[in-house]
Amino acid sequence: MEIILKQDVPNLGLKDDVVNVRNGYATNYLIPQGMAIMATSSAKKMHQENIRQRAHKEAQVRDEAQALATKLAACQVRITTKVSSNGKVFGSVNNIQVAEALAAQGLEVDRRNIAFTGGEALKEVGVHEAVIKIYRDITATINVEVVGEE
Repeated sequence: MEIILKQDVPNLGLKDDVVNVRNGYATNYLIPQGMAIMATSSAKKMHQENIRQRAHKEAQVRDEAQALATKLAACQVRITTKVSSNGKVFGSVNNIQVAEALAAQGLEVDRRNIAFTGGEALKEVGVHEAVIKIYRDITATINVEVVGEE
C-alpha cells in the first residue's frame, strides 16, 4: 500500500515522503496513529501542491534571513557595564543585553538565538564574538565590545 507520511517515522521515512508499506502496517498502525494518509490520486495532488507552496514560502524566509545576516555582519555592539580595577565585569554580559543593544540599532533578534563563542556569558572587558542563529543553516557573527563605565 502506498502512503504519504505526515511525520517522521523511524526506519521508514521522513515527513512528506511517499512510501510503500504492507497493508496491515498502514491500516492498523500508521493511519490510525495519524502518522500517514493513504496515497490516493487526489491526496498526491494535494501533497504536491503543499510541497510547492512550502518551497516558495521557505525561499522567501531564507531570503529575508540572508538579508538580516548581511545587516548583522556589518553591525558592532558596544555594551557599557561596571567593571573592577583589573578589567573583570561585575556580574556578566549575557545574550539578553546583546539582544537589547541590537534592538536599539533596529535589528530584532531573539535572545535565545545568540550564543557566545566561549559558550558562557562575557565576564571580561574587550571584544568578543557572538554567533546569531537566524534560520536553520544561516548564522551571523557579530563583535560585542564590553567597556567599563566612566
